[in-house]
Amino acid sequence: MTSEAITADAAGTWQLGDLTVNRVGFGAMRLTGSAAFHLGAPSDRERSISVLRKAVELGVNHIDTAAFYFSALRSANEIINSALSPYADDLVVVTKVGPFRNYSGEWATSARPDDLRGHVEENLRQLGRDHLDVVNLRRMRQDSIAEHFGALAELREEGLIRHLGISDVEPRHLAEAQAIAPVVCVQNQFGLDSYDPAADELLRICGQQGIAFVPFYAIAGDRGPQGAAATTHDDAVLAVARAHDATPTQVRLAWTLRQGPHVLAIPGTGNPDHLVENVAAGALRLTDEEAGTLDALHQKGD
Repeated sequence: MTSEAITADAAGTWQLGDLTVNRVGFGAMRLTGSAAFHLGAPSDRERSISVLRKAVELGVNHIDTAAFYFSALRSANEIINSALSPYADDLVVVTKVGPFRNYSGEWATSARPDDLRGHVEENLRQLGRDHLDVVNLRRMRQDSIAEHFGALAELREEGLIRHLGISDVEPRHLAEAQAIAPVVCVQNQFGLDSYDPAADELLRICGQQGIAFVPFYAIAGDRGPQGAAATTHDDAVLAVARAHDATPTQVRLAWTLRQGPHVLAIPGTGNPDHLVENVAAGALRLTDEEAGTLDALHQKGD
C-alpha cells in the first residue's frame, strides 16, 4: 500500500459525545523522548512539533495526552500547545487524570478525589485552554471509582470539562460511572497479542452502547515495555503484511480497527515516517480469512 497519500479519515469517524473524530488519532506519550516518561533520551523538540503538525495535516483530529507525559526536558502538553495553538475548531484533545508524577519524574501517590481539580487545572494551564474536550479518569487499582468520577462530573457541570471517559477499568466500573454521568469513551489495554477477557467484554459492551473503545498499547506486541511498538511478529502477522505490502504494525492497527466501528486507534510516535504509516493503516482492509486468523492469534495472547 502507498502510505503517503492516505489521510486519517480513511477508517471513518466516530462521535465522542457531540465531537466528531477520525478513527485514527494520535497518542502523545512518545513525543517526549525515546522511551516513555523519564526513561530513554529526551526528544528533539522541533522534531516533535513537526510530527504533531504533520499529524494534523494528515487529518488527525483526536490527540490523546496527559500532564504526566513528560521526560527530563519535554512535556507532551507543552509541545501540543506550542505546535497546535490556536487550536482548530475540529481538533479534540483528550487528557487523563489520576496518576501523578512529581517534578523529578518519579511516580507519587495517585490523586484523591479532591486532588482532581488540580490535575484538571494543570492540564488546562499546560494546554492553554479554558476547557478540556474529554477527560479520562485512569483507575489506579481502587475497587470503586464513584468518588473520583463524581469529582470529575462536578467539574464537568462547572464547564471545565466537556465530556468524560474512564480508563483501565472492568465492566462494573463502566456501570458505576454511568450512574453518575455520561461516559463517551473507555480506554483499556487491548491489542493483538494481549488477551484479557474483561477488555474483550468491555469492547463488546461499548459497541452495544455506542461508546468509543480506545485501546492503548495496541501495537506494543506482547505487552511491550511502556507500549513500545513490537519488534518481533508472529508468522501470521508477517504473512498478512506481505499480502498487503504493509508493515506488521499497520496490520496490528488494521486488526484493532476491525473490531468495530466504535474502536478508535491512538498510536503514538516521535518518528514522522512511522506517523505516516500509522495513519495509512486506517485504509488497510483485511479479508475475513485474515481477520479470522488474527482473531485466533489474539485468543492465544493470554
